[in-house]
Amino acid sequence: MRRGGAILNMCSLTSAVGVPGAAAYGASKSGLAGLTRTLAAEWAARGIRVNGLGPGYFRTDLTETFYADEHWQARMLEKIPLRRFGDLNDLTGAAVFLCSPAAAYITGQILYVDGGYLASI
Repeated sequence: MRRGGAILNMCSLTSAVGVPGAAAYGASKSGLAGLTRTLAAEWAARGIRVNGLGPGYFRTDLTETFYADEHWQARMLEKIPLRRFGDLNDLTGAAVFLCSPAAAYITGQILYVDGGYLASI
C-alpha cells in the first residue's frame, strides 16, 4: 500500500477576513480552512500533507459582475499593495510548490496569493 501524498484545498481571502455580502461564501471557505488544518493534523501520520491556497481578487466567471464596475475595480486596487488583480497564472507556481517535495515539511497551512492584501489590512 502506497502512503503519502498532498491535498490542496481551494480556500479564499474570505477564509481569513469577512467580506460584506458574502456571508455564505465566507462561511464555507472558513470551514474549508478549518478542515484543512484538521485533516493536516489527522493525516500527517499517513504521510499525507493537507494545505490550502487562498486566492485574493482574481477575475473569474464567478466574479465577473464585480469587474464590470469600474468604480469597484478602482476601490479594490487601492487596497492591494501590488496594485493589480491576480491572474490565474499567479496561482500555478504556488499550487505546484505546495504539492511538490519542496513543501515536504509544510502541512496545515493556507498560502494566500493576494498581492499583499492581507498584509496591508
